[in-house]
Amino acid sequence: MTSTPVTSRLFEATHLGTLRLPNRLVMAPMSRNRAADDGVPLPIMATYYAQRASAGLIIAEATTPNAVGQTYPNIPAIHNRAHVAGWRRVTDAVRAAGGRIFLQLEHGGRIGHPDNSGLMPVAPSPVPLPDTIFTPGGHRASVVPREMTVDEIGSTVADFATAARNAVDAGFAGVEVHAANGYLIQQFLAQGTNHRADAYGGSVTGRIRFALEVVQAVGDAIGPERTGLRISPGTTVNGIREGDTDSIYPALIGALADKGLAYLHVVSADPDRLLFRRIREDWPGTLIANPILPWPGPLPADGGRHEGERLLAAGADLISLGRAFLANPDLVERLRADAPLNSVRDRGLMYTGGETGYTDYPVLAVDRDIRMSEPAAP
Repeated sequence: MTSTPVTSRLFEATHLGTLRLPNRLVMAPMSRNRAADDGVPLPIMATYYAQRASAGLIIAEATTPNAVGQTYPNIPAIHNRAHVAGWRRVTDAVRAAGGRIFLQLEHGGRIGHPDNSGLMPVAPSPVPLPDTIFTPGGHRASVVPREMTVDEIGSTVADFATAARNAVDAGFAGVEVHAANGYLIQQFLAQGTNHRADAYGGSVTGRIRFALEVVQAVGDAIGPERTGLRISPGTTVNGIREGDTDSIYPALIGALADKGLAYLHVVSADPDRLLFRRIREDWPGTLIANPILPWPGPLPADGGRHEGERLLAAGADLISLGRAFLANPDLVERLRADAPLNSVRDRGLMYTGGETGYTDYPVLAVDRDIRMSEPAAP
C-alpha cells in the first residue's frame, strides 16, 4: 500500500553558503544534559545526532565556550582538547550518516551556579536570575552574579573565538552564536539586566557592542560564512526584560547586515508581527525562522509544518524545529509521508541521562514505494 507524499517547500533542496542542504528543515539546538560532568560529549550523543542526520541542517545544543559560562549540570563544552575529541565523535557520526552540523556557542552569564561550574557566575550587571536554578543537588536559589570588568569582557570575546576554532577542529561546518533566551549576550542587550554606564551599556549602541564584538571575533576566527547568530526578540524567558525590543534589534541587525554571516536565526518567529517583517527586510542573507508552538503542552499533530510553511511564505529561507526532531529521529521522512508523529515523552526525560527519551524513539517503517529520493539542489 502506498501513500501520496506531501508537497511542500520545506522539502526543497537549497544551499547555506557552499553547504548543500537536502531540505529546508533545521534541527534546532536543544539542551539534553547528556555530557560528562566535565563537559566532554559522551558517545550516546553521537548516536542521537546521527539518528537525525536527515535534517537539512543540525544545530547542536548549547555548548559553553569557557568554564564560568556553564549553565546547568552535564552541559557540553568546547574549551579544551578533550571537548574537541568528544565532539569529533559526534561530527564524524553525523557525516557518516549523510548529515550537516553546526555547533551553538552559549555563555550562561547570570544563568549559572557555583554548584555547577565551581565559579561565581558573571554578567553585565549584578542582577540575579529571578528564579531557582537546577544543580546536581536539586534546585537552588540563584546567586547574584559578579559584574564583568572591561578586561573580562574582552577575554570572554576571545573565548568565543577560541571556542569557534575548536568547533571547526572538531569537525563542525560552522557555529551559531547564542544571543537569545536570556543568556549572556541577551543580558547585555536587555535594559533589565544591563545597568552599565560604560561603553557596554546605557544606549542602544552600548548594549549591542558585546554582541557585535563576539560575532566579529568568531567571524574573524573561522570565517563569517561559518558564523550564524540566534536572537529571540521580545522574549521574557529566564527573566529577560529588554525594554526597547523594536529599537535594539534593528540596530543590531543593521550593524551586522554587511558582514556576510552564514545566517540569522530568529526564535519564536511570527510572520504576522511587524518586527519579523522588518527583520526579513533588513537582513540580506539566509534567515532561519523558529515558529511559535505551544509550550508547555503537546506539539501540534503536524509537528509545526503548517507554521513553518507560513514562515517560508513570509520570507524565511529555513525553518527550525525542536521538539518534533527530539521525538522523531526521522522527522523529515514522517512529514513527507504525512505520517503520525511520536509524542514527546515525560518532559523530565529531556534533561536526564541515558537512552530513555533520547535515542530510543522509534522510526517509521515506511513502504519503499513512498520513500522519496532527495531533489537536486538548485
